[in-house]
Amino acid sequence: MSERRVAGYPRHRRIGDSRLARRLAAGVVGEVRFDAFTRGRYATDASHYQVEPIGVVLPRREEDIAAVLEIAREEGLPVIPRGGGTSQNGQAIGEAIILDTSKYLNEVIEYDATARRVSVQPGVVLDRLNARLKRDGLFFPVDVSTSSRATLGGMAGNNSAGSRSLRYGIMKDNVEAIDAVLADGSAHRFAEVPGNLDDTSLDPRVLDLVQGMRALAERERDEMARRIPKVQRRVGGYNLDSVESGGHNMAKLLVGSEGTLAFFRRLTLPLQPLPSQRVLGVCHFPTFFDAMDSAQHLVRLGPSAVELVDRNILEIAGGIPLFRESMKRFVRGEPDCLLIVEFAGEDAGELRDRLGALDAEMARLGFPDSVVTAEDASFQQEIWEVRKAGLNIVMAMKGDGKPVSFIEDCAVPLDRLAAYTAELNEVFARHGTRGTWYAHASVGCLHVRPILNLKTEAGARQMRAIHEEALDLVRRYEGSHSGEHGDGLARSSWHEKMYGPRLVDAFEVVKDAFDPDETFNPGKIVRAPQSDDRTLFRFKPGYADQGPAETVLDWSAWGGFLGATEMCNNNGACRKFAPGVMCPSYRVTMDERDATRGRANSLRLALSGQLGRDALTSPEMRETLSLCVGCKGCRRECPTGVDMARMKIEATAQYRKVAPLSARDRLIAYLPRYAPLASRFAPLLNFAARLPGLGAAREKLLGLSRHRSLPAWRSDRFRPDVAETSRAKSADTREVALFVDTFSAYHEPETARAAIAVLEAAGCRVNVARPDDGGRPLCCGRTFLATGLVDEARAELERTLTVLSPLAERGVPIVGLEPSCLLTLRDELAAVLPGRAAEAVGMQAKTFAEFLAQEHATRRLDLPLNALPCTSAYLHGHCHEKAFGAFGAVKTVLELVPGLEVNAIESSCCGMAGAFGYEAEHYEVSMRMAELSLLPAIRQAPEDAILVADGTSCRHQIADATGRKAHHLAVVLRDSLQGAGAA
Repeated sequence: MSERRVAGYPRHRRIGDSRLARRLAAGVVGEVRFDAFTRGRYATDASHYQVEPIGVVLPRREEDIAAVLEIAREEGLPVIPRGGGTSQNGQAIGEAIILDTSKYLNEVIEYDATARRVSVQPGVVLDRLNARLKRDGLFFPVDVSTSSRATLGGMAGNNSAGSRSLRYGIMKDNVEAIDAVLADGSAHRFAEVPGNLDDTSLDPRVLDLVQGMRALAERERDEMARRIPKVQRRVGGYNLDSVESGGHNMAKLLVGSEGTLAFFRRLTLPLQPLPSQRVLGVCHFPTFFDAMDSAQHLVRLGPSAVELVDRNILEIAGGIPLFRESMKRFVRGEPDCLLIVEFAGEDAGELRDRLGALDAEMARLGFPDSVVTAEDASFQQEIWEVRKAGLNIVMAMKGDGKPVSFIEDCAVPLDRLAAYTAELNEVFARHGTRGTWYAHASVGCLHVRPILNLKTEAGARQMRAIHEEALDLVRRYEGSHSGEHGDGLARSSWHEKMYGPRLVDAFEVVKDAFDPDETFNPGKIVRAPQSDDRTLFRFKPGYADQGPAETVLDWSAWGGFLGATEMCNNNGACRKFAPGVMCPSYRVTMDERDATRGRANSLRLALSGQLGRDALTSPEMRETLSLCVGCKGCRRECPTGVDMARMKIEATAQYRKVAPLSARDRLIAYLPRYAPLASRFAPLLNFAARLPGLGAAREKLLGLSRHRSLPAWRSDRFRPDVAETSRAKSADTREVALFVDTFSAYHEPETARAAIAVLEAAGCRVNVARPDDGGRPLCCGRTFLATGLVDEARAELERTLTVLSPLAERGVPIVGLEPSCLLTLRDELAAVLPGRAAEAVGMQAKTFAEFLAQEHATRRLDLPLNALPCTSAYLHGHCHEKAFGAFGAVKTVLELVPGLEVNAIESSCCGMAGAFGYEAEHYEVSMRMAELSLLPAIRQAPEDAILVADGTSCRHQIADATGRKAHHLAVVLRDSLQGAGAA
């Protein structure tokens, strides 16, 4: 037996050590960050724990790993490997030097499609790897729900599983070899080792480890047989049971070691052929017990996955814009829960037969006509997105009580699943709470999170009591207390109760053989602190709101500004690379600071006083939020509803209390107020803007990029008070209020005129919304909001609300042209001016496309459209259109043009984002955002294709970068009415 060391979490008192930071910076090529804001961002993962690291290193090359380890060893400091930071039990946090591999060490090193094998660096993200493999009909099958941001190194460290583990196994079953660096700096390959070691070419260090592990495993064989659960989903402790004297793979021992034994430099992975056909059957159940009892029978049909979605997820997801519409397609009635059953193979006919067998089996079990089938791939994807987002969906609960991960993925034999879950629900009830359930019914591993308030001592006591009783249940049902998400801080201290003292001693022998000085991730798996130590919690004793006494926006729905930031559970959906909306700046920089999660953590720490006095208004916070483009992607795509765009408005407004407005900010903010005067001097201003050398002067004096063309002022500005109102006066004609924004009125008036022409042609009576005094046009206040001048925005919105509220009360649709302006009425208006009037206006506010699409859906739209000279259109969606689910309407309406093929570009933010792309310091990032997908697609579009973009900024970005002109939907429809080409 090993000599027991004192369990606990090490304290090194070197946090933020500047001397250490300088030494590391001199020794590595990568980035070294020891500032308080970075340490705060890396203090958390997707668990309820928070431990501030000593500092963070982002290695740029593999040699940096050895360099950091050498310095850490000499300084007597620990090191923690980190990938996507999505671990749910506190694995990737600690008082150590964090080595984040996700930014730079993310290359595919070798790939052999014929041999079905790939070698990758640890920072490679699963979805990005599978996207590359797909063209060869291959994939890596450990399909974790966080696949859009989970790194292969992290997955190997945690021994991850996934929805299809029933067919493909877990990570331990899918790693051939690991090239790793030990704490002494030596690099070794850990792979298959034969039984006879006499003729092997193993280096002495690896040979010593192999011999030691075989001797230890042989000694503890009987104890492992007695104490280790016989379930597939057992990932607790070390995989000592994988070691065999007759031959074994040393990589399997390293898998699941959570960075405590070695630093993974490369992983060699076997690949699987991608099934050409998949079908889903969504089984509806009236009770949770029925679903759990039925799982064992459905598994006998040979599915590749059987996944649970419970009532909590169904109810919460139904209120999330991203999922609302798709759920209407596959949820029938009001089931208590669903089991999503997937069959995969090559023969479509055979898979349909298996769906038929599923329907018959459900009828035999007493649930006839309860299966919704999905054969279309896109429909299946919608269903899987709801299931994969299950964790974040349940975390969307507002308030101090949150579903907490600590017994989340206990696994029991499938035939005992129903009884186990029933008893566990009774445990929750005894402790005055309830649990949320989802995940892998096929292998008896359900993710359950009791709802607790860990801001209180009582909540921590509740957690420990539930943990004790749950573990007793798991042992009685011969299951595993750690079935997928690993040990970390949440479960390591419970190993002795699960495995007994003899095996815990054996785990310590493993640790000491690989890492005798505890350099790697101390306090995990062995010698761990107590899981309910509140000093390790995110909400530590004394945690309290220390933010501003008064906020400028209404945060009451979240319990305050701090409560809104706490909605981020750190699961990292904002770190995805898919061409959706969220998060465009992270996709460019791949920096934790620029992910929504990184910003939310910084705000939470500042508001709770953990970053020091005045952190909210500090230059560091300003820098943290600088690349947030206000795209609203997080509002839609973050399942917990983190709205960073609104948070940035609040933080900028607070900053304005201590910092003066720059000349550039003043120029941007007050545009709606000086626009009427500026338009009178349009020829002079436009001429001046084109003068040689003015761009350079403008950049020097105002910080507006010399590479940008400024929007042209128009002398023929839109004048709603001079013959611009509708000529359709019939009383029975449908009334529409047209909200003409500043940009459409003074820079592109043809858009407003085109919209009036189209609405009139559709039989509408157009009422151009304007103040009774005939003064300045109405304004949404967005330029003021963007610069933190919320009082000025409030004044504009009060004027606007006065005009629009009576229209909204009468049910008149309020139609807008510029998505960001119109959708401000649906979103920020109620935060600036809470009340019924704002809510009524928000309900009636519709984009131009939304209104026409609704008219078309109700068969009231009768537009005499004609074919255009060109036959194809390429459509880019404004971020706010996508965030508010309005982009589909643009495509729907555009497709009404006869003979026009509409190609929706899979693009994220165009990069302009209002004034963002004009700012000199952001020009490069702006262009990199555009180059991700938008600009390449525009360049590949045929020369005669119509380019369509409803956003003014989007059209300017396309014009500046490609020299091609994009048009608003209203202009295209007007030209179609006239039978002309888009001008």
